[in-house]
Amino acid sequence: MNGRDSQSVEQTGDPRSGKSVVIKDKTDQQLLSEISTGNRDALAQLYDRHVAYMLGLAYRILENRDDAEDLVCDVFLEAWQHASSYDSKRGSVRTWLLLRVRSRAIDRMRALAMARKHALLQYKTDEGLVSERDDPDQMSDRARACKALTSLSKVQRIVIELAYFEGLTCREIADRCNLPVGTVKSRLSAAVDKLRQQFSTVEGAG
Repeated sequence: MNGRDSQSVEQTGDPRSGKSVVIKDKTDQQLLSEISTGNRDALAQLYDRHVAYMLGLAYRILENRDDAEDLVCDVFLEAWQHASSYDSKRGSVRTWLLLRVRSRAIDRMRALAMARKHALLQYKTDEGLVSERDDPDQMSDRARACKALTSLSKVQRIVIELAYFEGLTCREIADRCNLPVGTVKSRLSAAVDKLRQQFSTVEGAG
């Protein structure tokens, strides 16, 4: 039953009794109709049906599991808010969801690329102002910092660059990168923790 837009059958019941009750699931279109009226159970069932496909697509584009999961959650929030906008003439519900995933993921990648470009330009400008008489130890610290950045995920690296080199707030980073503020905060926190571990390892080895 491809796309599960047709009715499927699910068996439920107490496995210890050896008995089961046959329940006919609703089609995706029926679930969307119920979601538009505020039925959370319908949203949960739609999530269970399609989340694996959506995560797979998001991961192929974003190349990071956490970022893919965040994006899929955002798409399901959109589905919750805009279920009534679905048009069956334009494809199945799964197609509708996957198109949203692809569109949001591409938008996010473009925003991240632009944000990182701004951050790198700022970084190069700052580096150009460094005098040759700078303390060698400070130069060494900068080199270690740049090396440590390569251990971060793409989103972690960008939010660190924007926060450090441009001094942006989490809200400003979220606006520039087309990310939820909560995602920016969690990625920034994780990046700082990872960098702290990297520097601790270097200092311990020294």
